[in-house]
Amino acid sequence: MMIVAFLEFASYQNRKTIPMRSASIARFLGCAGLILCGSFATAENWPQFRGPHFNGSSTETNLPTEFSRTENVRWSADLPGPSAATPAIWGDHIFVSSTSPGNDELLALCFDRKTGKQLWKHEIAKGTRQDTRSTFAAPSPVTDGKVAIFFFGNGELVAYDFDGKQQWKRNLQNEYGSFAFQWTFSTSPLIYQNRLIMQVLQRDTPVNGRGLADKVNESYLMAIDPQTGENLWRIIRPSKAQAESREAFTTPIPYQHDGREELLVIGGDAITGHDPATGKELWRWGTWNPQRIGHWRHVPSPVVGDETILICAPKKDPIYAVAAGGKGLLDDSSIRWISTDDRNLTSDVPTPAFYDGDFFVLSDLRKMLMRVEPKTGKVKWEVKTPGLKKYEASPTVADGKIYVVNFAGDVVIFDAETGEIINNVSMDDPSENNVRSSVVVSGGNLFIRVNHKLYCIGK
Repeated sequence: MMIVAFLEFASYQNRKTIPMRSASIARFLGCAGLILCGSFATAENWPQFRGPHFNGSSTETNLPTEFSRTENVRWSADLPGPSAATPAIWGDHIFVSSTSPGNDELLALCFDRKTGKQLWKHEIAKGTRQDTRSTFAAPSPVTDGKVAIFFFGNGELVAYDFDGKQQWKRNLQNEYGSFAFQWTFSTSPLIYQNRLIMQVLQRDTPVNGRGLADKVNESYLMAIDPQTGENLWRIIRPSKAQAESREAFTTPIPYQHDGREELLVIGGDAITGHDPATGKELWRWGTWNPQRIGHWRHVPSPVVGDETILICAPKKDPIYAVAAGGKGLLDDSSIRWISTDDRNLTSDVPTPAFYDGDFFVLSDLRKMLMRVEPKTGKVKWEVKTPGLKKYEASPTVADGKIYVVNFAGDVVIFDAETGEIINNVSMDDPSENNVRSSVVVSGGNLFIRVNHKLYCIGK
């Protein structure tokens, strides 16, 4: 970073045809050294659901392992209600989606990263849920450093600048029809290449009074200008799935292979790759559901590593590893491996992580955590997750450690090399609202979101 800045400074001086004198160089290097001495100058942001690398990992180091609700806590902030959303962090701003059950409100919140002080709060809409399993505040916010964008399961999509001034607001249900989902829709938004990517993979017919009754409910993928809220493109994504198997709670994941940019989309019994500039479908593989079972909604998002795309089939079904770089309609020769030999290697809800050359798969139904080689499917180690509560929050991996959270708000830290448990910390009290938010890593700190608290852990 310092070298790049120095070259840019030198280039600027050359463009002005002013000789770069030794005093100028000394002043610049002195300032750069001061900047580099600050730990925050090299800190990674956590801009969206699966972090800076779209795979649940971070390059942060010196992360804490010893803490509690009162020990090694830099600050804690009160939250008005539960949400499964993962916070988004950029610089000194933390963006949090929340409910306020007492007021029956959906909220967009912003906190100061250094102090935990609430900088601003906006009421998005009245009504926090439509079923007992989740809330409308489950999708994670996203930011590009210019705007923070909040999406909610009732269709509300709103953008703010960092000072909290609303830039634009839309409601996807009002524009394209109510979401045809049996449960609460909770896809998280993605910002990639100056495009806000949204997906709605839903049933083609109404369910429980939700969805269009007079015509087919179309599943779609769309790109929006994050600064203006205007559509850049919108495409229909076809599916051969039946009933609930058309529903997906996944988030699109960007990937580059041999210079080709693409968006990976899972749902409706298929995975597809799309051109980010147009939405055009580049390739498709399916299916993990040849019998077209009708109750296989899809939750885990795709994850990529070592030119391998991981697909977690629903329920207790296997994981499929597909070779990246496909074109057109792929056949089964594109499959690198299927986890049929190890019944523990599966995930119904958590999205796996990729770190240090391997996948880390958390199975909520088998109650296992596993480290897996991408191209072979070889399991390097597998360990049982402690306790009786489920783990549905996706794992976070950084600094040689794996951080997972269960429904009760227990944060369990594993050694990424061996799978051994480093610590097990209770950060919340069990309640009817299950904790599902992943641990966020930024600036040498852990950010742990439980039902009514946001903790900043570490120095």
